[in-house]
Amino acid sequence: MSEPIQRIHKRTLTGFSPTEILSIDAAIPLKCREIWKRYGANEFSDVDGFESQFVKHVETTLARSIYNCDNLAAYQATSNSIRDKLIVHWNKTQHLHTAKDVKRIYYLSLEFLMGRALDNALINLEIRDLAATAVDELGFRLEDILEVEPDAALGNGGLGRLAACFIDSLSTGNYPGWGYGLRYQYGIFSQKIVDGYQAEAPDYWLRFSNPWELPRLEIQIPVDFYGYTTTVKDPQTGKSKKQWNGGEQILAVAYDFPIPGYGTSNVNNLRMWSSKPTTEFDFQKFNEGDYQDSLAQQQRAESITAVLYPNDNFYKGKELRLKQQYFWVAASLHDIVRRFIKTKRPWDQFPDQVAIQLNDTHPTLAVVELQRILTDLQGLEWDVAWSIVQRTFGYTNHTVMAEALEKWPVDLFGTLLPRHLEIVYDINLAFLQMVEKKFPNDRGLLSSVSVIEESQPKNIRMANLAIIGSHRVNGVAELHSQLIKQTIFSDFVKVYGSDKFTNVTNGITPRRWLRQANPGLAALIASKLGGYGYLNDLNKLKGLEQFVEDPGFRAEWAAIKTANKTKLAALIASTTGVTVNPNSLFDVQVKRIHEYKRQQLNIFGVIWRYLQLKATPKAERTTKFVPKVSIFGGKAAPGYYTAKTIIKLVNSVGSVVNSDPEIGDLLKVVFIPDYNVSKAEVICPGSDLSEHISTAGTEASGTSNMKFVLNGGLIIGTVDGANVEITREVGEDNIFLFGNLAEDVEDLRHEHHMGRSHIPDSLVQVFDAISSGQFGTPDEFQSLLDGVRFHGDHYLVSDDFESYLEAQKLVDEEFRKKEDWVRKSIISVANMGFFSSDRCIEEYAENIWNIEPLEEKV
Repeated sequence: MSEPIQRIHKRTLTGFSPTEILSIDAAIPLKCREIWKRYGANEFSDVDGFESQFVKHVETTLARSIYNCDNLAAYQATSNSIRDKLIVHWNKTQHLHTAKDVKRIYYLSLEFLMGRALDNALINLEIRDLAATAVDELGFRLEDILEVEPDAALGNGGLGRLAACFIDSLSTGNYPGWGYGLRYQYGIFSQKIVDGYQAEAPDYWLRFSNPWELPRLEIQIPVDFYGYTTTVKDPQTGKSKKQWNGGEQILAVAYDFPIPGYGTSNVNNLRMWSSKPTTEFDFQKFNEGDYQDSLAQQQRAESITAVLYPNDNFYKGKELRLKQQYFWVAASLHDIVRRFIKTKRPWDQFPDQVAIQLNDTHPTLAVVELQRILTDLQGLEWDVAWSIVQRTFGYTNHTVMAEALEKWPVDLFGTLLPRHLEIVYDINLAFLQMVEKKFPNDRGLLSSVSVIEESQPKNIRMANLAIIGSHRVNGVAELHSQLIKQTIFSDFVKVYGSDKFTNVTNGITPRRWLRQANPGLAALIASKLGGYGYLNDLNKLKGLEQFVEDPGFRAEWAAIKTANKTKLAALIASTTGVTVNPNSLFDVQVKRIHEYKRQQLNIFGVIWRYLQLKATPKAERTTKFVPKVSIFGGKAAPGYYTAKTIIKLVNSVGSVVNSDPEIGDLLKVVFIPDYNVSKAEVICPGSDLSEHISTAGTEASGTSNMKFVLNGGLIIGTVDGANVEITREVGEDNIFLFGNLAEDVEDLRHEHHMGRSHIPDSLVQVFDAISSGQFGTPDEFQSLLDGVRFHGDHYLVSDDFESYLEAQKLVDEEFRKKEDWVRKSIISVANMGFFSSDRCIEEYAENIWNIEPLEEKV
């Protein structure tokens, strides 16, 4: 055996430098290559090959008989078979990236809302039909198998779903990239509705294990907390340096999640970290009878990755959140730096090999951690290290609301991360000295841009730190990017100039949000556009416009929408017990429950509609009102009382309306519990109208608006976030806009605070109905009403209510014109090409990350 081959037996390929890998490739003899080809036998290409893999996994991996195989076992066997195929591609991809020594992008996101993996993998590998035929021959239905898979509970809202779409597009575009996140044991929570209220329960998504993850139990990275810092002398250089002596250590264990691209064999990686103790079991305490404390260290460690967003309404909750964030970025940076060190490049080339994107402020501690690694551990001079840090990071902002920007109390931060607090102060001092030199005597500016907020208690402003530590800052919609430069970050624009700030409007992956979610519509589009090539180039949808006046095409389009609405009606019946008519207008608002997203405006509008229905003579109701189903869904943060009150009001209104025999199918109100990706894949295709009605200037972008329109639904919304760009693309005639503009918001709020606001009579009637007890105990909703009437109506519900009602009236009129509504639907879908996440990744790659796709087939 040749010397290079002997070395392969001793080390994995990832243990070699790129130069060594290339020399090994050249030395591998023909026989060894044949062995590798046989290893690739998992890359089945026909039904028989798939069936062989399936049976093998049933009998060996699951230790079951093929004659005793239920849907769960069939799902696990199918998933393992597909995963085997992915692993082959994954290994080749990672080998190629290492051998070519390319620059990689590392996407740090606290959420990756992946949804179900099996159907997505079948579509991206383009073997869905093959798998369906194979499992059918084995006695199963693919649809039943797909339903077994739980949603991966690794995120909650738009932030996490955006990250999931992005890593799909990274793989599809052949970009070398990894995602880094946390492997939550229980997700955020499983939402139950009990007596109309949200109740939180653990989400046991890992109950039957997760066949899509690859446990890397050999990768255990120690992460320190607490302790103290000392100044020591470097024995090699004789210089003084800081040393952090941690007081508690937790292990970060890696779990890998292969991410396949579409139309390519490129498979990137999502690495998730799980927290484990250094010592799981205190045997001495157990022997002494102290059974609970014998496991205390294990429980304390594992709590870090137990739940997404622990409730931070109290000190321990804040501490756990901060601990979670540092644990994640410390492990991720250790991994990234280790990989760079293997290349044996000088440190000044780090930004030439590594780009790190901060998805919101959650991973901002990575800025401080990298500076600590470079100065304390690698011995670089401060200024050299800081230059490397700034050239490495990019920061994506997701809010225009100052109150939503993340802050941490200095005392808490210093207790948990004493060395990092010192570095934060040093970063801030150097930055403020630069600002003062540039703008002498402008102490107001210094106070505004400082990382340290001189409040009681003092806070660390993570957004300020992210801006200072990054070379580019981007918003996620044109309006949002413009607003952050004019409002919350205007002083940073003064300091740095506008070139540091850019825009990348969000997008979604059409593979999941059209092909997977809406196979009927995707197939119809493919039949007209010459195949599924549009899934890689969404601009090809423009070709649908030539069929708008084709009656046969419109009829097919409408039939698919009806079938999707029937499927949504079945979901509603199974989750809420309410029967709805698919011929009704399905009006949907599903997203995180928050006052700025204004689910309260929606339900107030529903109450107004109900009151008007009741006041209209029975004989006239069907001529004046379109039958309508108002559909809500979304989770409220456990400590967010107002959001939970909105959920209660929606369910209380539904209880009254849905049981009113006078109204019947003219109005139904439903709240779909435990909204997630797999439910969204049913809801989006089944909508006629979706609500994106945030107060103008508060929604950064939104991506659910894109999903609904891509599936043929129309929007009712404010001039906010990506609604602006959707309007530009689809045309003003195909969207229902209402409400005040962002530039008017502050003046209106001022009027409220000065007591000069006015609540319209229509909203007064709604409030009177609620206060009368028509929808349950009035005290339950008093705070919701008082927020509008007496507490400044911060989100301008009263100002936009009548405009909202007028827009809804126009919706009714347009929905009656069935053929015109279908035309609007087709035109909207045809003009959604801009909103592909593939386009987003291309913009990030070119303007922020400076990375290139690796085109070579792997």
